[in-house]
Amino acid sequence: MVTPFDMNLRHLRALSAIAAHRSMNAAAQAVNLSQPALTQGLAKLERQLGVPLFDRHPDGVSPTEAGVLMADRATTAVDYLTVATKPALRRGGRGFARPEQLMTASQLHAFLALADAGSFVGAAAATGLSQPALHRAARDLEQICGVALAERRGRGVVLTTMGRRLARGVRLAARELAAGIAEVAGEQDSGRIAIGAMPLSRALILPAAIAAFVQGSPRALVDVAEGSWRELVEPLRDGVIDLMIGALREETPPGLDQRALFTDRLVVIGRAGHPLAAKPRVTLDDLSRYGWIVGQAETPLRGHWDALFAGRPTPDAPIECGSVMVIRGILRGSDLLTLLSPDQVAMEVQGGILAMIGRPFDQGVRTIGITTRIGWRPTAAQRRFVALLETAVSDTRIRENQ
Repeated sequence: MVTPFDMNLRHLRALSAIAAHRSMNAAAQAVNLSQPALTQGLAKLERQLGVPLFDRHPDGVSPTEAGVLMADRATTAVDYLTVATKPALRRGGRGFARPEQLMTASQLHAFLALADAGSFVGAAAATGLSQPALHRAARDLEQICGVALAERRGRGVVLTTMGRRLARGVRLAARELAAGIAEVAGEQDSGRIAIGAMPLSRALILPAAIAAFVQGSPRALVDVAEGSWRELVEPLRDGVIDLMIGALREETPPGLDQRALFTDRLVVIGRAGHPLAAKPRVTLDDLSRYGWIVGQAETPLRGHWDALFAGRPTPDAPIECGSVMVIRGILRGSDLLTLLSPDQVAMEVQGGILAMIGRPFDQGVRTIGITTRIGWRPTAAQRRFVALLETAVSDTRIRENQ
C-alpha cells in the first residue's frame, strides 16, 4: 500500500497543472520540468496508486475522476506546506523564495519522525532510517527554509517555533494525501479516523457510533484519544486527530469549525444514600452545605458551577478534577457533590451506586458537538462515521426521554 511519503512531491504538485493545461508539454513548462520527466513521473504515480489519473488522447490528456480527486488533494497538501513556511520568509530567513517547492517527501518524512520522537535515536528506530540520514534531512530542510528547525537538548531535540509550524504543515499535508490515496482507490469502508473524545462523549454516544461503524467498515482503523478540550485541541490543529467530540466553546476558536449535535442539561450527582438524595426539593442552600468536586478553572463545566452559585457564597470545593472515572470513585465514598451530565454516570445511577440530587438546573445547559479544522474534507469512511454519530445521538436522546 502506497503511503504519502512514497510519492514524489514535485510530480504531485504537477497534477493540477496537467489537469488545467490538458497537455503534458504545457504542464511541464509551467512546473519547470522536462516533458519526458513529467511523463515518467505521472506514470510512476499511476503505478503507485493503481489507477489511471489521466486519459491520453492524440491532442492531449484529460483527468479521470481519480485524477481530479488526487490533483485536488495534492494542491491542498502543498498549500499546507506553503502556509507552514511563510513565517520564515517574513522573518528574513536566508532560505529560498519558494521552499515548499524544493522539499522532498523523504526529507519531510524524516523531519516528521524526528518531531514525533524527539530524538534522532527514536526517529531512526521508528523509520528504519540511519541517524546520519536523519541529520542530513533536517539540515537540508533548515537550509531550504533559512531558519533553525530544531535545537539539541541533551540527548534529544526540541523543535523551534518554525520547526513546530513546519511539523504541523507536514502532518496536515500527509493526512490530505492519505485521504486522496483512499479516495482514488475507491476504499469506501477503510482508512483511518482519529477521534478526540472529551468526557461526555465517552459514555453513550461515541461507543454506539464506533460499534456501528466498525460493523460496516471492518477494514477501517479507529483511533480514539481521550482528553479534555485543552489536551485535544492542539492535536486537532496538528492533524493528529480528525475531529473532537464533546462540549463546544461559546465562541468558535480561530481555525476551527464547531457543529452542534445536541444540548445537554447538567445535574447534581452524589452517592446513593446521600442525605440530599431522598429530599423532594433541593435548594441552593442545601447544596451549599456540602463540599464539591469541580472542574478546572476556565473550563465550561467550572463556568456552569460558578453560574449555579452566582451572587451568593460558593460552597467549599476541595477537589478540582476533570476525570469522570476519578470523580465517580470519590463520590462513592464521600458526601461530596459534583455537576455532571446524566450520560456520564448513567450506569452508576442505574446500578444504585450514584444518584441524581434534585432536578436539572435551567442554567446548566451545554452544547455538545463536533469540532474540526476549518477546511477539513472527510473521506467517505469519515463522512459515514459522522452520520453514524448523528444517529447515535438521536438514539441515545430517545432512550433518555422514554
